[in-house]
Amino acid sequence: MGKEIERKFLVKESNWQKSSKGSLIQQGYIVIRKEKVVRIRIMNDKGYLTIKGTTTGATRNEYEYEIPLEDARQMLNNLCEKPILEKHRYKINQGGMTWEIDIFHGDNEGLIVAEIELEYEDQEFEKPDWVDMEVTDDPKYFNSNLVKNPFKKWNV
Repeated sequence: MGKEIERKFLVKESNWQKSSKGSLIQQGYIVIRKEKVVRIRIMNDKGYLTIKGTTTGATRNEYEYEIPLEDARQMLNNLCEKPILEKHRYKINQGGMTWEIDIFHGDNEGLIVAEIELEYEDQEFEKPDWVDMEVTDDPKYFNSNLVKNPFKKWNV
């Protein structure tokens, strides 16, 4: 069984510097329910099918499989709820850990989120100075919820 243990934080834009080219990600959701999501993603010219279970704390079951790129494109266009999320992902190594920084586009323009995957929930890690408020437990920051309630509609 696959497990994902992930903490999510907002990013202080002025303190963060892109250190790599980044990857464009397009992702859509076939199923969005509190207890499960089924996602299609295209990243670096590869397609992925991901199934995630209910989040408890910072942990949830996760299963991800590479699928043919053309299948992923067709599923994004024909099966996924709209709009399709688009973001650039950058990876930064800090304190022996890999941080993934997502800069969202389209209806979620202006939202920048950093995620760190852990081996266990209470694992300690160094927070870079560009990391701001933790939003791990706030469902409005779940990518699946950004489809139905995009950042541009929030009263920030």
